Amino acid sequence: MSGWEFWMTDGEMAQLHLGELDLTTDELILDEVDLHIQANLEDELVKEAFQTGVDLRQYSKQVEAELEQIEQASIKDYIKESQNIALLHQQISACDAILERMEEMLSGFQSDLSSISSEIHTLQRQSLSMNVRLKNRQAVRSHLSQLVDELLVPGAMISTILDSPVTEQHFVEQLHELNNKINLAKELSFRETLACCDIQDVVDRLKVKAVCKIREFILQKIYSFRKPMTNYQIPQNTLLKYRFFYQFLLANERTVAKEVRDDYVDTMSKIYFSYFKSYSGRLLKVQYEEVANKDDLMGVEDTAKKGFFSKPSLKSRNTIFTLGQRGAILSPAELEAPILVPHTAQRGDSRYPYETLFRSQHYALLDNGCREFLFLCDFFMVTGNSALDLFNSIMGKTLGMFLKSMSTYVADCYDGIAVFLCIHIILRFRAIAAKRNIPALDKYWEAVLELLWPRFELILEMNIHSIRNSDPQKLGLLDSRPHYITRRYAEFSSAVVSINQTFPNERINALLAQLQAEVENFVLKMAAEFPSRREQLIFLINNYDMMLGVLTERAADDSKEVEGFQQLLLARTQEFIEELLSAPFGGMIAFVKEAEALMEKGQLERLKSDEARICQLVRGFSGSWKQSVEAMSQDVMRSFTNFKNGTGIIQGALTQLIQYYHGFHKILSQPAFRSLPARSELINLHHLMVEVKKHKPNF
Repeated sequence: MSGWEFWMTDGEMAQLHLGELDLTTDELILDEVDLHIQANLEDELVKEAFQTGVDLRQYSKQVEAELEQIEQASIKDYIKESQNIALLHQQISACDAILERMEEMLSGFQSDLSSISSEIHTLQRQSLSMNVRLKNRQAVRSHLSQLVDELLVPGAMISTILDSPVTEQHFVEQLHELNNKINLAKELSFRETLACCDIQDVVDRLKVKAVCKIREFILQKIYSFRKPMTNYQIPQNTLLKYRFFYQFLLANERTVAKEVRDDYVDTMSKIYFSYFKSYSGRLLKVQYEEVANKDDLMGVEDTAKKGFFSKPSLKSRNTIFTLGQRGAILSPAELEAPILVPHTAQRGDSRYPYETLFRSQHYALLDNGCREFLFLCDFFMVTGNSALDLFNSIMGKTLGMFLKSMSTYVADCYDGIAVFLCIHIILRFRAIAAKRNIPALDKYWEAVLELLWPRFELILEMNIHSIRNSDPQKLGLLDSRPHYITRRYAEFSSAVVSINQTFPNERINALLAQLQAEVENFVLKMAAEFPSRREQLIFLINNYDMMLGVLTERAADDSKEVEGFQQLLLARTQEFIEELLSAPFGGMIAFVKEAEALMEKGQLERLKSDEARICQLVRGFSGSWKQSVEAMSQDVMRSFTNFKNGTGIIQGALTQLIQYYHGFHKILSQPAFRSLPARSELINLHHLMVEVKKHKPNF
């Protein structure tokens, strides 16, 4: 062995064996060999051997000798301890025998445990089977127990149904139980359950007894409605408290249920008819005695008859063209106010217009109708068309009486405002009923509107024809003040427009437009009766101003009527101002217009020849304009009934005068007239304006 091989391990020697070294393979990497050699050289023993210069062969022999000595010493130690080793061997053999017996014992235990496990599995299967049988028996017992309890008719139920009054709570509770047993008996009879036969007879007898007592109780309550001065709402509330009674009858004895319902329908139908017939008759006794007739139309002359229009006082009668306080009936507070009590009104000698009586009558109908419909739905358990049919069978006679009475009144009614107020009362009551979700009176509302709308349109058309056919020569003495026919129109039109705002109707708007057109034509016809244009304009302005004032006060400012009369008033006012200024200042105005026309054509030089005329105009204006303005102001205030309108006309006239004089001043300032001696007599424009303001009337 070489020195190099001595320091390498056996494994390393095997790796470096020349027979296994394949220098041609890719697996041998020289760098890794160098690293391995370097690692061996780092060993401490190798380093020490190289440092001390020990002979490796000698050192190897020394090591082998030491190993041989150690081996000999070890053999001596084993021989020395031979007895102990033999004793240990015996003990190990004894332990092996004990362990063998324990193994046999454990094998026996394992066999016993296997047999016990199989027995446990058997017991488990038996337990599961017994548990299933137990659950099945418990379920059967529960059903049987429940069935027996439901089939059992306790003595307390029998005694309560037979002896207790129906109003006691205990009776109601037992009646519910009896109803459940009746339903169960019916169900079991279909299944042919034998146990049902044991209780059928008892249940039937109790049912008959309960039906008899309930029938007697309900009919007694219904008959109590018929007593005079009875508030039928109290027994109705009692019936609602025991609404299950009718449900029990309907489920178990339909014949009796029908009898009860028919008696209720017959009784309430007569009660409502009698009540509303009496109430309506007593209401008519507190209506105004004087009502409008066919002669009370807008275009009828005021002196044609005595009676309705001839009385100066309106304290005890209704005015057919003026709304006044009548429109307050449409306010929520008045609309749903308590109904009128006729005998109280009679004692106080109070009288009311028709729409007030109409409101009271129909509010009573609305209130009672809503309450009755809800009662029918709740007590008789009806909905939809069935509820409506039942309601109509009760209220139909009353509603028919209302429609007949209203048809008679409407056929001879000429009070358009009353009819229109009644229409809007119905529209509001219909909205209230819809808000309460009560459809029972919908057809009645429509029927009433079908009566009222045509009549109101007819009244409007009659008024239109009356104005169209009016003869100005038969309407009394001519007067420049507002005519009573135009006042009637203004009051009536503003009333209709203000009422119509909440529920607008295009047909009414069209008729009002026709009426307005006829009134405008009438005003023009009346104005034509005056001999002078000035008087015609005064009449037109007074009437337009009056109608506009009334319409603006009561109707909307943007209504078509207001807009139309504003344009007419403005046009006639401007024309009157020109007419008013033409008398004292006509010469100057004519000159200004002529000069302005020539100025536009560039022919102003043609007026130089009128120097005498111009001087006369200047001196005439300077000397008399104050007196003319004063006379003009007094004349205007005498001619117009509306102070505000008169002052407005004066202001407009003075403003127009200043504009004309300003134009006159401007013309005379042209080069063609600068040499006129009369220019020095012109009034300073600013001074004129100050003086004119002094003549304007104070508001």
